[in-house]
Amino acid sequence: MKSEKKRLKRLGSLNITLWKYFCFFAVFIILLIGIICYVIVSNSFLGFMQDKIRSVGFSVTDRLLEAMSMNPAVAYSEMDEYIVEQAMKNNMNIAVLTPEGNVVLPVEEHINDNERDYWLEVRGAVSEKLDDSENGIAIFSEGSVFTYAAKTPFAAMPASDNYLVVRYSLDIANNTMSAVQRYMIIVGVFAILIAFLIAYSLSQRVSDPLKSLTATANKMAKGNYDVKFASAEYQEIAQLSDALNYACAEIKKTDGFQKELLANVSHDLRTPLTMIKAYASMIKEISGDNREKREQHLQVIIDEADRLTGLVNDVLNVSKIRSDINQINKKVFNLTEFLYGIMKKFEYLRDMQGYTFMVDIDPDTYTCADEEKIGQVLYNLISNAVNYTGDDKTVYVSLKRDPGRGRVKFKVRDTGRGIAKEDLPVIWDRYYRVKERHARPVKGSGLGLSIVKAILERHSFDFGADSELGKGSEFWVDFPEVPAELPEKSDTGQN
Repeated sequence: MKSEKKRLKRLGSLNITLWKYFCFFAVFIILLIGIICYVIVSNSFLGFMQDKIRSVGFSVTDRLLEAMSMNPAVAYSEMDEYIVEQAMKNNMNIAVLTPEGNVVLPVEEHINDNERDYWLEVRGAVSEKLDDSENGIAIFSEGSVFTYAAKTPFAAMPASDNYLVVRYSLDIANNTMSAVQRYMIIVGVFAILIAFLIAYSLSQRVSDPLKSLTATANKMAKGNYDVKFASAEYQEIAQLSDALNYACAEIKKTDGFQKELLANVSHDLRTPLTMIKAYASMIKEISGDNREKREQHLQVIIDEADRLTGLVNDVLNVSKIRSDINQINKKVFNLTEFLYGIMKKFEYLRDMQGYTFMVDIDPDTYTCADEEKIGQVLYNLISNAVNYTGDDKTVYVSLKRDPGRGRVKFKVRDTGRGIAKEDLPVIWDRYYRVKERHARPVKGSGLGLSIVKAILERHSFDFGADSELGKGSEFWVDFPEVPAELPEKSDTGQN
């Protein structure tokens, strides 16, 4: 017991394991989505800004080219307004520079000394990039600043072109991305916490029904068969619950049958033992010298000993058949003659107790089966009919061919009280006997029909019972019919 408890402690908890896996999966998904979203947003934003600065640069370049056809005074005025407007609108720095770094546009009244120094510092990098470009346009980044540069003849000396420079600082964008990143981290943390709670709830919903089933199973293991395994909302657990409920019902039924068997066996053993002891004492004390009485008393002892032997054989037979100790050895035999041989065993009931056997048997029917075990089947079914027939003590036995199906059907019918429809499915169960009052004591342990069922199932033969209350019961077996000239063969194992 202690070793079992230690082993259970070493095993992981399903609840905790499910919670861990749910949490790990949730964190992984949230982090993956966060990283993907951040990369997509970052790259998309950078791509958008590159497209935007290129668009603004092309737009200003086109306007500069158009302005070259205007009056210089008008061109300067319009371009100055346009550049200032675009710079403010797009939050960019835009200027037209000379190769020396002097500002051509915006005009002096729209630019201060700090801005002139700024453009003077930019000129060197712009000149270098444009010298390396093939089409006179360069787009490049320096740190957190994107730059669009293009050569333009606007207001230029004949010797060289001026430079149009459009610059956009990513500081604002970076600050925005940092804010987005912070918000994503906060949302991610909350999402992970919520995922933990959901994972805990899910793990509880999965493990709680299993804990309930375990607790109920422990009660059942202690002998309480009235427990009910609660179902669950999950299909697999519901199926397990149904299976356990079925198993509990079967165990309860078997337990009842076993208790009934103990009562039956106790009664069946006590009576013949008492009779044997009583008649043995009578022989010893009274009829020892009287031959006629001694023979009568000895016959009673023999009959009661046979009854005990039959009871013990029933118990042993059902155990052997159920545990596959006995194998099926098939061969072809004359079922008609075999049945007549079985019927001879019941002649003493006709002669001594007034039973009537109405027999309708077709001649020369052959089948392929285990002859010894089929003998058990026929004997048990006829004996069962004898035990349960009515006051007329009549039993009907038939064996008829069915040529269309190639089968031979055995039937045995009694005239007793019959069996209720709700009892028919369970009459084949081990230890079962219909709880009815009979005019005569019913012999047997309740194992006969269980033996019949086990043997016929091993042969894969169809069998059944039909009954109606007040009109008796009829049991039948469907045997395969085979030709008489078929060579005998032995088949060890199941069919």
